[in-house]
Amino acid sequence: MVLYYLGKAEIVLTADGLKVHSVNASYPVPSILRLNNLVRLRRRDVPLTKPNLMRRDRYTCQYCGSHNTRMTIDHIIPRMYGGDDSWENLVCACEACNSKKGNRTLVQVGMKLRRKPRKPHYFTFIISSLGTPPEEWRPYIFS
Repeated sequence: MVLYYLGKAEIVLTADGLKVHSVNASYPVPSILRLNNLVRLRRRDVPLTKPNLMRRDRYTCQYCGSHNTRMTIDHIIPRMYGGDDSWENLVCACEACNSKKGNRTLVQVGMKLRRKPRKPHYFTFIISSLGTPPEEWRPYIFS
């Protein structure tokens, strides 16, 4: 709304007749805006935090696939064997699998990962956290 009000963007599509009212005027609520000038953003990284790891793995144990239990974060290669705190070495695990694996490697325990952990891309991580975009946005996304 601020960008539209300041003349830095124009409304391409409004949100189903919704309006924002001030004392003297009413403005349509935008669903899609077009910026008048290109805004360059520097590349951003997703911070390595416990909530972001859980979100990347969809709150699902990467060993057994359960998702209705308490989850913890597990080092695939334990720290005592040189494992680091990285997107590729940390996964979401249920308490039972984390306890079973303990401070050992996957080979020592005979466990397998359901999928290889990767560092998420910032843009896709944000989009996936927003859920499914409205159908009217489809022509403007990734075009």
